[in-house]
Amino acid sequence: MRGLRRVCAVALVSAGILAFGAASAAAVIVHIKGGKALSYETLRGSSPAAAFGPLDTFFANVEYNGGPVMASNTNYAFYWDPAGAPAYPAEYQSGIDQYFEDVAHDSGGQENVNSVAAQYNDAAGQFANYDSYFGGPIIDEDPYPANGCKQAAICLTDAQIDAELRSYLAAHGLPEDLEHEYFVLTPPGVESCFEASGAQCSAGTEKAAYCAYHSYVPLASGVIVYANDPYVTGNEGCDDGNHPNGKPSDGVIEGGLAHEHEESITDPEPNSGWLDLENEDEIADKCRGGGEANEFGTPLGIAPNGAKYNQVINGHLYWYQQMWSNQGQHCMQRLAFSGEEPTATFTSTQGAGEEVSLDASGSSAPGGVARYDWQFNGGLAPTSPTETTTATVVHTFPAPGNYLVALTVYAGDGTSIGTAREVTVSEPSGPGPTVTKLAPKTGPVAGGTTVTITGTHFSDVSAVMFGSSSAAAFLVNPTGKITASSPAGASGAVNVTVTTPAGTSAITSADRFTYAAPSVTGLSPSSGPKAGGTEVTITGSGFATASATSFKFGTRPATGVDCESVNSCTAVAPAGAKLGKVEVIATVGKDHSKKSPPADQFTYT
Repeated sequence: MRGLRRVCAVALVSAGILAFGAASAAAVIVHIKGGKALSYETLRGSSPAAAFGPLDTFFANVEYNGGPVMASNTNYAFYWDPAGAPAYPAEYQSGIDQYFEDVAHDSGGQENVNSVAAQYNDAAGQFANYDSYFGGPIIDEDPYPANGCKQAAICLTDAQIDAELRSYLAAHGLPEDLEHEYFVLTPPGVESCFEASGAQCSAGTEKAAYCAYHSYVPLASGVIVYANDPYVTGNEGCDDGNHPNGKPSDGVIEGGLAHEHEESITDPEPNSGWLDLENEDEIADKCRGGGEANEFGTPLGIAPNGAKYNQVINGHLYWYQQMWSNQGQHCMQRLAFSGEEPTATFTSTQGAGEEVSLDASGSSAPGGVARYDWQFNGGLAPTSPTETTTATVVHTFPAPGNYLVALTVYAGDGTSIGTAREVTVSEPSGPGPTVTKLAPKTGPVAGGTTVTITGTHFSDVSAVMFGSSSAAAFLVNPTGKITASSPAGASGAVNVTVTTPAGTSAITSADRFTYAAPSVTGLSPSSGPKAGGTEVTITGSGFATASATSFKFGTRPATGVDCESVNSCTAVAPAGAKLGKVEVIATVGKDHSKKSPPADQFTYT
């Protein structure tokens, strides 16, 4: 599954690489050269919460895109601190270490923002549990490489941070998997940019675009999950100045570290876990900006130093942003999950060409499923998910191949569950079907005509269509012919097509079926008493079988109508208004037979 996902990701980034500067300005996930995705926290004032509209059209929730979550997270504070580097402020490192220790101490609880992420799952059945550990501080004394960018006296690119993590972790035998994350924390004066071009850089530069970001490094035998957290304390684009612990570490915790921690848990390989698939916003981005109430929620109190706080973790006070909760459909400081999880499952059946029918009717939700959101991962970039209120959907993929299809199932209160699996779209096999003859070629607009379809290559027939309407029923006979019942239709000609895995039959003159208005061509007997009661056999065409056809003798309706075929009906003549001749008019649906005297005339005697 992971190999498939990463192959898809390379296709997804190709368009973004060509127009990096323009595209990334409107996104919170950017794609840099080489195909890597970075998810960053914007500076306050340029946040998605202020700029973007609703996520899915019904709930404004995030959706699942098929990738992993972190079922547990052991976090390392990675201080890159070579000889001669700028100094970290006093209590900066100890304050960050304390934060990770506190989060680990309260692990499994429901009293801080880490509990919000625990509702999100992945296709492997894992949840982003509040199961946190502190792996300890890492002091990396390796020298900084030569500047990779020019936006600061010491300026590192993501490629250089990536390379240092690979080297250091390999040299020290540290874990490289989806249960461990490394938070790269550099001292004041050490800035970074996504790429050497310096188009988008950390908050302390003139090209300030981000406070922090997270990403991952795929390896042959694992993955490195990491975040880049430059020093942002005191930078108003990232730090609002509320430091309830009275330490400089409060600025980076609020200004990016907590944000990236939660997003790494729910989307460790950016763009594949839980996010808004149209705008590429993860669960923290949704709550970034938009005013204090949206970003932080109601303060729990005021610290002794006068700073606000909204989190109490292991007895220590913190102030950092809320996270988006699908259950309840808003940003939350904490979540005590209630009720049952929905379930999500689906099947797939290939139709003609690259068309696939998907069926999620095996899914469930408390109170019934409110919405199904589908992501097909079949283009150059994630698109708005296909959202339905019914369990079935038909999607045409761009070409044969393997696709990771993701499904999010929502209950009425927004509570969600996700699943995903590989859907294989096969190359068409063998020649496609052809239609060479129809018998009969006409029938009433009410439908119900039994039509024999003659042609070739009628193997594994999945659909028979009369124009845009499916046949009411069809059967492939042992002789290789198809017997189909025409659906209701409007007067006029339609093409009858047959679909198999090899394709849909081409339209020809031989497949034309005409929905005919009824006609009356004979009456037997053609006369009867004015009192009515004469049983009349009516011949013609375009009649609907059984009682779906009605007749009028003049202006009065007949009774006892019974049509044995599209060409013959019996009806009981009503009492006549007067002696003499009247027209017998047949009606099927909204279509009426035209007058055709003397063949359609009945004489009252």
